[in-house]
Amino acid sequence: MSHERDSRPHEAELARELSLFDAINIVIGTIIGSGIFLVPSEIARAVHTPGWMLGVWVIGGVLTMLGALSLAELGAAMPEAGGIYSFITRAFGRLPGFLCGWMLFTVATSGSIATLGAAFPIYLGAFVPLTPTTAKVAGVLAIVALTWINAIGVKNGARVGNVLTALKVGGLVVMVVAIFVMPGPTKEAAAATAAAAPALPAGPVPMAAVGVALVAVLWAYEGWHDVSFAAGEMHNPQKNFPRACIGGVAIVIVLYLLANLAYLTVLSPAEIAATDKVALLAMTRVTGEWGGKLLTAAILCSMLGAMNALILAGPRAYYQMAKDGLFFERVSRVHPRWRTPVEALVFQGLWAAFLVLVIGGFSQLFTYVIFGGWIFYALAVLSVVALRRKEPGLARPFRVPGYPFVPLLFALTALAIVANTLIETPRESLLGLGFIGLGIPIYYVQRAFRRRAA
Repeated sequence: MSHERDSRPHEAELARELSLFDAINIVIGTIIGSGIFLVPSEIARAVHTPGWMLGVWVIGGVLTMLGALSLAELGAAMPEAGGIYSFITRAFGRLPGFLCGWMLFTVATSGSIATLGAAFPIYLGAFVPLTPTTAKVAGVLAIVALTWINAIGVKNGARVGNVLTALKVGGLVVMVVAIFVMPGPTKEAAAATAAAAPALPAGPVPMAAVGVALVAVLWAYEGWHDVSFAAGEMHNPQKNFPRACIGGVAIVIVLYLLANLAYLTVLSPAEIAATDKVALLAMTRVTGEWGGKLLTAAILCSMLGAMNALILAGPRAYYQMAKDGLFFERVSRVHPRWRTPVEALVFQGLWAAFLVLVIGGFSQLFTYVIFGGWIFYALAVLSVVALRRKEPGLARPFRVPGYPFVPLLFALTALAIVANTLIETPRESLLGLGFIGLGIPIYYVQRAFRRRAA
């Protein structure tokens, strides 16, 4: 069946049009979205001390870098469109691979796009009055517009992503510099506004609360793996994939730590916990209204940039699944002129729009994404260990430093986070688990149909 599909005259191949610069921007663009601007309040409510508020960002950054180092080996050795789906399938078999792809479609990638779609109106409301209904419509329209841009050419999506990434990083840097350089409020004024914020709990921070805060941090780092889906469209992926993966994550870690230090310079933990617009409050504290408007525009660019990068990367996994006979056959088609998986893009866009309309809430959506995603991120990183044993002769242009400690530490920590999330936020966790579990009967049903058709 796959031979027949590959020989059809309408079948085109994905084009290798992404440079190292494009790939680094995909990493940065996918990761930096709404998280750094919105989740510090969730973190402050969970851990309530400056030490832990910074500590969880360090832990999340180290964990993300361990994952990036592991994926760098796999992506350089197997630069395919499927990314972590392909790695898991090759290491552990077709059912785990299918469940990974199914999770990406129903939970992680589409869910991340939907989370950004839900977050986008929070800041858009600073420029355009929005009702709850029009806020959802705004999120859906952003998904539709960026899906269309990426459908008409991967380079178009990359160009838009490069511009939005430059604007978002520029805005983040301007915010950090402004807070550190410009004179802040007087001590008396700062003490007065801090006293007005609701008090936070006193005493030691329980480890379960650290786990809850870490889920919010991991949402801010979410997307670190998505560049693996575009490895099949990179120039010289054997060298450029590891450089993009590691370099992009390192830049994000530095920016995130600087941003949080800036927040704590002008805001108390109680003030951070009391607002869902932490970055905006910090910026207006030192610049006034003009700085707030400027930062709001940068935040909107940041959310659109992350959404664009996810929309670009995600469909490559569904495309590869369909080529392997594990998804709808139509999804394996590449547009003959645009050289993009248009139908995979449409499927993803429809599901993401549905999640915006039905689930809706920002914190509910990111918990749903993290719980489902990190089960398979652990499995993808363990593919490094499995394939070292299963395929020792595979050419590996890049090898994980500190093997096997690095992938094993990542996997164990990821599974601990998943377990803590299930205990602390069972509703969203079980919803994500339910979508993943639904993939098991779907896998066997579609396999039975394929055998009958054959």
